[in-house]
Amino acid sequence: MADHRPHAHDTRVADVARGELREAGAEAAAIVAEHLAGLGDRPVWRPVPDAERAWLAGQELPAHGRPLGELLDDTRAHVLPYPMGNGHPRFFGWVNSPPNPAGVLVEPLAAALDPSCAGGDHAGPHLERAVVRWLAELVGFPHPPGGGLLTSGASMATVICLASARQRAALADGWDAREEGLWGRPPMVMYVTEEGHSCLHKAAQLLGLGARQVRVVPVDGAYRMDVAALRTMIEEDLRRGLRPFCVAGSAGTVNSGAVDPLGAIADVAAEHGLWFHVDGAYGALGVLADGAAPHYAGLERADSLALDPHKWLGVPVGCGCALLRDPGAARAAFSLVPSYLIDDNADDLGWFAEYGPEQTRPFRALKTWATLSHLGRSGVERLVNHTAGLARTLAAMVADSGDFELLAPVVTSITAFRYAPGSDDVNRAIPGAVQARGNAFITGTRLGGRAALRACFLHPDTTENDLAILLDEIRLAAKTL
Repeated sequence: MADHRPHAHDTRVADVARGELREAGAEAAAIVAEHLAGLGDRPVWRPVPDAERAWLAGQELPAHGRPLGELLDDTRAHVLPYPMGNGHPRFFGWVNSPPNPAGVLVEPLAAALDPSCAGGDHAGPHLERAVVRWLAELVGFPHPPGGGLLTSGASMATVICLASARQRAALADGWDAREEGLWGRPPMVMYVTEEGHSCLHKAAQLLGLGARQVRVVPVDGAYRMDVAALRTMIEEDLRRGLRPFCVAGSAGTVNSGAVDPLGAIADVAAEHGLWFHVDGAYGALGVLADGAAPHYAGLERADSLALDPHKWLGVPVGCGCALLRDPGAARAAFSLVPSYLIDDNADDLGWFAEYGPEQTRPFRALKTWATLSHLGRSGVERLVNHTAGLARTLAAMVADSGDFELLAPVVTSITAFRYAPGSDDVNRAIPGAVQARGNAFITGTRLGGRAALRACFLHPDTTENDLAILLDEIRLAAKTL
């Protein structure tokens, strides 16, 4: 027979908040502060031992509730010692920033409110309007009222932008993709470069366009879209009876940080009536670096822009943003308001849930607002300039080293290079060997058909000495391969 008797920690929320939560909350804050303050003194990363992996993945659900203090003890013992590493100043992998302290500070407050930010007259949606406008202003993107929303990340933002593009193209041709589906219509074609992010391909597949209808445009020697090739591909597809509808440029690729010739792409898109999307998930904020603006000319002409506050800005993970020149395009692609969600008090913009696939939406705006407010525009500019400067400094160190080779121009805060004495096999193996040593963290990729090392700089506390340590760690790791 089931035991329905009350247990020590089967208490009302109000009772926990009055006593246990106050004590545990103070302890949690102390743990967070201690963890963040000590990151630079610990290994950047270390593998999870078998015993810890078994504990983490193999736990049984407790039969009865456990005290909050015990949960903190377990977190301190089994979770905090094994981070991804992105909080450390010598983490240079992928595109993962350290969490901004202001964003960390307010996360529990967002959880305490725990609203759905689908819409309604409460703090969450109103604050989201402000931070979306701030993000658009930072990168110089037009911002009509309602012209954007926060998402889980750039992957979801890309889905929203491409769905908007698909629906606009269908309506322009006299049919409704939402109502009719894509069957029986000329295949819709999208254009991306071979350096374009995988989320563009995923979105196209998810939206029913099909991988075959994603045209991969060649790049030039700086890994930027070849616009002449783009124009030729569009004209060939038109002759074949296909329906070009979107071209996606990049404002900072993940591989090398390259920024496509956005103005020239915008010209082609305008000539052919294509939706012009820009993937600025990582790199759009690079426009704020000294002297960088010419690389981004044309960004302001895009129909949509995806960017990630949880990348360069350091907003705790789980916050992307879709910006739209015409918010009505997203509303046409997604709005579906059942009777039980009609809000007679909503303004003309309606609810955020009408502009994307999420109905229940977390309070992402609070940590974004706190991070941006804590930094201010000057702080964002300082962060971008510092990290972009580190990428240029590493490129100079590589050029002067004699045993490293620079593979791409530095435009944002990524340096792509390789260990010159090593083969492709050695360069592929270097990142794992460096990570295992624990003194730095770097990841690899392929550029121009060759194995490459790439260092992405996002941490405000990274120094030039850290760059020297990175190169020495690569040399030491290569000797073991």
